[in-house]
Order: sequence, then structure tokens, then C-alpha cells
Amino acid sequence: MGKRHEAIGIKQAIRFEWMQKAANLLLAGLDAKTVRQELHEFLSGRMGSGSEGERGATSRTQVVNILMKIWVTPDSELVPFRDASLAILRDNPSMSLPIHWGMISAVYPFWFNVARQTGRLLSLQDQVTQMQISGRLKEQYGDRQTVSRYARYVIRSFVAWGVLKDSESKGCYEKAVSINITDAKAAILIFESALQANPDAKGTLGMLQNNPAFFPFQIPVMSGDFVSQRCERIEVVRYGLNDELLKLKSTCY
Repeated sequence: MGKRHEAIGIKQAIRFEWMQKAANLLLAGLDAKTVRQELHEFLSGRMGSGSEGERGATSRTQVVNILMKIWVTPDSELVPFRDASLAILRDNPSMSLPIHWGMISAVYPFWFNVARQTGRLLSLQDQVTQMQISGRLKEQYGDRQTVSRYARYVIRSFVAWGVLKDSESKGCYEKAVSINITDAKAAILIFESALQANPDAKGTLGMLQNNPAFFPFQIPVMSGDFVSQRCERIEVVRYGLNDELLKLKSTCY
């Protein structure tokens, strides 16, 4: 699957409206060079906190590069997934948050893994701390200082997206109200994002349906056949009596 599963990559908080801006520029038919220029202009006076203020060139370039990587110039194996995601954004804008979540999870699996550890903790307790999330991530990525720092950017992004809330205690977070995914195509793309974020490109239907990385969402119950019949990039393999394994077709990675 490539190096993206090992990389961390997200070096700043990424706000939802920035993701939406990048996708909208692409939907408007602008080429990559123009999208990059527009994003630089858009972000020149916007800070990661959401406040207005002049942003330094290095900081702005980092964010623009991340947004370009997600929507405009993803890895070649992610282009069909990106195109399907854009189609949902165009046809059903109400599903924009789960679609952006899926896209950033596929391109930057570190986001997916931060979400997964956050969701696991929230299934056990009402509040989570940055230290708890970082501790679990270090088991996967190693005890690097960058893991904690970049995890903090992702967690602050979760807050900015409205899927986590700051609690009264600093560095402690609570889950926000879940978002109901009512569009079957959007739900399938969420499943596909998990497969794209997994180096093995496969997972059981139960794992996808209940993946803690999707803690912000309520995902409708679907069968493996339902998913594979509506997504040419996913195939279903049955084992046992009722177990279904979904995996990306080899042409997708």
C-alpha cells in the first residue's frame, strides 16, 4: 500500500472549512496550480484556531500541501476513491463531514488511527485526555516526540470539526452528538476509507460497522453484498456461516 500508512504527515490542525474549500475549488473545475494559489490566498489570513490573523508562509504552505494531498493530488491508488467522494459532495452536500473524514483518513491513516484510539477510549469512559490518546498511539508508532505533537493537532482538528468538545478540564475532551449517515453511498465510502487506511486493505464487516475510528457517526447496518454491489472497488469474501470479509480489489492498490 505504500509509505502513507507509516507516515504521520499532519503537522498542523486542519479545519473542516479548509477541507470544504479545497473540494469546492476542485468541483469548480480548477486545475491543480490554480487550486493551490486559491488556497494560499484563502489561508493567508486564517489561523488554525479559527481566528483571523496573518499566517506565516511556511505554516501556510504546510497546510496547503496537506489539503492538496488530500483532495487534489492524492496517491494514484486513491484517485477512484477521491472521485467517488467528490461525486457525493456534489450530489449530497449534507454528507460533507463524513466524506471529508473518510478522505483524510484514507490519505493520512494517522488521522484514522488517532480517531480509532479516541473512539476506543470513549467507548470505555465519558471523557478522554490527550495523554491517554498519545500513549496508545506510541504503542503503534513508537515513543517519538512527534507522535504526541502531531496527535495534538489531530485532536484539535476533531474539536474544530465539532466531533469532540473541550471539557472543563484542560486537555480533556468529550464526545459531541453523533452524526447520522443517511446516505448509503456515503456510508460505503466510510467503510472504504477504513480499508484504504488499513495496510492489509481488508477488514470484517463487523470491524467496519463498529470501527471506533468512526466514533462521530451513526452508520446504517448493511450487508457485505449490499456494499460490494454498490462499490466496484470492494469485494466480499465469506468465511464461516455468517462472517464476511471486505477487501479492496487488487486494482485499487
